[in-house]
Amino acid sequence: MSEAALTRFGAEYALHRAAEGRDYRGDALFRLPYLRSGPHARQWSVRARSFDAFMQHVLRPYARQADRRVALVDLGAGNGWLSHRVAAEGHHATALDIRADAVDGLAAADPFVRRFPDRIDRILASFEEIPLASATIDVAVFNASLHYAVDLSATLREARRLVRPGGLIVIMDTPFYRREADGAAMVAEKHAQSAARFGERAEALLALAFIEFLTIDRLQSASAGLGCDWRQHKVRYPLRYEMRPLVAQLSGRRRPSRFDLWIAEPR
Repeated sequence: MSEAALTRFGAEYALHRAAEGRDYRGDALFRLPYLRSGPHARQWSVRARSFDAFMQHVLRPYARQADRRVALVDLGAGNGWLSHRVAAEGHHATALDIRADAVDGLAAADPFVRRFPDRIDRILASFEEIPLASATIDVAVFNASLHYAVDLSATLREARRLVRPGGLIVIMDTPFYRREADGAAMVAEKHAQSAARFGERAEALLALAFIEFLTIDRLQSASAGLGCDWRQHKVRYPLRYEMRPLVAQLSGRRRPSRFDLWIAEPR
């Protein structure tokens, strides 16, 4: 990944996100992921279910068992909303992202850091080279972000390096397909619609070779040798969302992705 392409992507992506209305401020920022109104409220209703499942089935049970403050790294943190929620529970979060802009990059987390200055750190870095010591993290969570990895094996290897014995790696809100062909069709649709969707920013936003989606075969192949036995925790989403596969089948379209939790406790 060239530095120039990455810099251009970050700048154009921030502008795109602002144009989409994702420049959250004030009460809206602090309500995330429980956003009840606005142009993206339906998307956030899905992400809120994922987050609730993460807290109920991953973080809180881990914290009870450990009986101490949990050290979590929020990989692909964006504006830091998940780090803020984790800090509010009394734990320590390190928010990591490749973007530092104030739209929904790390600078947008300033209000969260002011609220919990001793519980939230921020790091500007890529997934493949994380400037944290080995075996110092309890929970490494990819927060709607693993599909932005360029080298999936290297990314998972770094997450594995960070996690201490008994720790967890969690994938949350990354599109997961049962069949490779359905994921490939999604990517093809994205590129075909790029001009309408991204306008003049399309070239910069599609320049980096992100993996875009996961399948179980992709995940297992990329984590081979890391001692990761992945288990799926199905998240129960709003009914309209759970009906998507049936609607797709009836209309003759590709099967949609799911956004469940995938959890590994590396051996």
